[in-house]
Amino acid sequence: MNLDLLNLDKIRPNMPTAKRSISTIGEQLRTLRENANLSLREVASNIGIDTSLLGKIERSERQPTKDQIKQVATFFKVDEKLLIKEMLSDQFAYKIIEEEADLDTLKVAEEKVEYLKKHK
Repeated sequence: MNLDLLNLDKIRPNMPTAKRSISTIGEQLRTLRENANLSLREVASNIGIDTSLLGKIERSERQPTKDQIKQVATFFKVDEKLLIKEMLSDQFAYKIIEEEADLDTLKVAEEKVEYLKKHK
């Protein structure tokens, strides 16, 4: 299946890049599937997961694993790194909300990433 989707901007074709809408990885996966006119069952079967699990991922009731994201990227021929970035951003956002942390926490995390990269 070749949908020739190279980035997530093509998932939202009517949205200017500067005004890209915010959505969860699940919503983005649903958009990919719907744009390809495929059923949950067809996609789930092709990426090797249960149909109900894919439905939960699309409804943001469950988070996909990195391996599942890789399977989706391969199936839909989209940029794997972009999908992983979207998945990770969901995880960060949910953790910030869960811990009732403020956005300064992300700034501290960014500094720690730089520190850890230098001291690897």
